[in-house]
Amino acid sequence: MQDTVTTSALLDPSHSSVSTQDKSSTGGHTSSTSPQLSKPSITPVPAKSRNPHPRANIRRMRRIIAEDPEWSLAIVPLLTELCIQHIIRNFQKNPILKQMLPEHQQKVLKHLSPDLPLAVTANLIDNENYWLRCCMHRWPVCHVAHHGGSWKRMFFERHLENLLKHFIPGTTDPAVILDLLPLCRNYVRRVHVDQFLPPVQLPAQLRPGDQSDSGSEGEMEEPTVDHYQLGDLVAGLSHLEELDLVYDVKDCGMNFEWNLFLFTYRDCLSLAAAIKACHTLKIFKLTRSKVDDDKARIIIRSLLDHPVLEELDLSQNLIGDRGARGAAKLLSHSRLRVLNLANNQVLAINTTLTSINLSCNHIGLDGGKQLLEGMSDNKTLLEFDLRLSDVAQESEYLIGQALYANQEAARQRALNPSHFMSTITANGPENSVG
Repeated sequence: MQDTVTTSALLDPSHSSVSTQDKSSTGGHTSSTSPQLSKPSITPVPAKSRNPHPRANIRRMRRIIAEDPEWSLAIVPLLTELCIQHIIRNFQKNPILKQMLPEHQQKVLKHLSPDLPLAVTANLIDNENYWLRCCMHRWPVCHVAHHGGSWKRMFFERHLENLLKHFIPGTTDPAVILDLLPLCRNYVRRVHVDQFLPPVQLPAQLRPGDQSDSGSEGEMEEPTVDHYQLGDLVAGLSHLEELDLVYDVKDCGMNFEWNLFLFTYRDCLSLAAAIKACHTLKIFKLTRSKVDDDKARIIIRSLLDHPVLEELDLSQNLIGDRGARGAAKLLSHSRLRVLNLANNQVLAINTTLTSINLSCNHIGLDGGKQLLEGMSDNKTLLEFDLRLSDVAQESEYLIGQALYANQEAARQRALNPSHFMSTITANGPENSVG
């Protein structure tokens, strides 16, 4: 019997304690006769020695030992997760979103690629977080505040602007822009384009019949440098409120030509018709585009009696007094609140006007600044009444200084007319030293 207990204890220490305890309970003479075997039965086996390898239990749970050390039958994805993963992988072919629970929609939108076609996502996804990822994926700098605080609106407005900036008439297919209208018409409210590319083929060869045409007709047509016509685009944007345009070319480098910076008559007529038909337009800006008096009057004529226009910006152009008179007529035939004609040629080329009275008019601070810019190059105006016109004191003071300079020059001319005449003829070829 003693041999049996010893053998079993060596083979399995965990069973030795149980067997010796059983024997000690059945007969005390056995434990007394073999004291060397009773000691292991009293001392319990430490917990660490019971499981010297902690990963042994994990390996017992795995029925298949795969090459991936993280794989285990203990982590089986839920059927819901498998379905969501399948929807994400096949979203372009089979877009499923509205039928899902809100928490499942969030999981799908979180993992969708920002490069999905707009035909799939435009009218289906309204989640702002998804469109935020799309914007950050395309543009490193994003000012969502300029787009009403909406990432989706920002994406479509900047995407449309990018297409317009790189559109080349006669080369780019117009369907590239027109096909986008059904997808973005409900989201675009502002269009800002600071570049319009001309056709690749600059001045074409004269046709035989062109030799008999008059020069004025040829100048009015300018068929080779017309830019993208905005009529169809503006008509398709049902919520357009702001249109900010600059007919310019950026980064032309060694390909510089003056023809690249022409705002043609055809461009002007097309744009005038487009903004006249856009009854939702509140802000219209056409700056740095070399708009002269004739083109300004065409634009202004199309805005007469516009139902909602509130701001017109024609600054940094070539508008003179005739264009300014057209703008003055617009003030009484529209709901205009802001008019910007800064950095033009209003009053700059006038050589006869000596007195202006604009008293008791609400010109305002901005109007005072524009009057000051107009006075910067004027040398003939002697009187300018701005009483009760809400012009800033600084503008009024500087206008007064310009008037004082003109009055002093006029006084000198009156005192020394011969000196004045010699100054006028100083650049003439017949002028002599004496």
